[in-house]
Amino acid sequence: MDKKLDHIGIAVRDIESSIHFYMNVLSGKLIDCYTSEVIGVESEVAIIEVNGERIELLAPTNNTTSPIARFIKQKGKGVHHIAYRVENLDQALDELKEQGIRILEGTLRTNKHGRRLIYLNPADTEGTIIEYCDYPGQS
Repeated sequence: MDKKLDHIGIAVRDIESSIHFYMNVLSGKLIDCYTSEVIGVESEVAIIEVNGERIELLAPTNNTTSPIARFIKQKGKGVHHIAYRVENLDQALDELKEQGIRILEGTLRTNKHGRRLIYLNPADTEGTIIEYCDYPGQS
């Protein structure tokens, strides 16, 4: 199955100063900014487009339970994940299973933009957090 880079997720401490950097220094365009309090997300999210490519800025809203807060505490701010768009997430999951690649249980969800996503287990991806996603019903 074909995979295409969808976006890069970047863990940040201050969403406003990060938005300012991406818009003013990198000439990005703010596509959306929202807060997700979904368990296992608990983050402010800013979607920025820079020259046709998407960046998701992720700032924790709960320093105790947010996975972004844990990431920043362990590794510092910076690239959190790389997301690849697949044609059909269900088929891609079957392929991963056949290849012995595990997913992070409990991460399958649909975000407010209709993107279905799941995270692969970093133990099987050389330590990189990889997201697979699709956009059902969208071309």
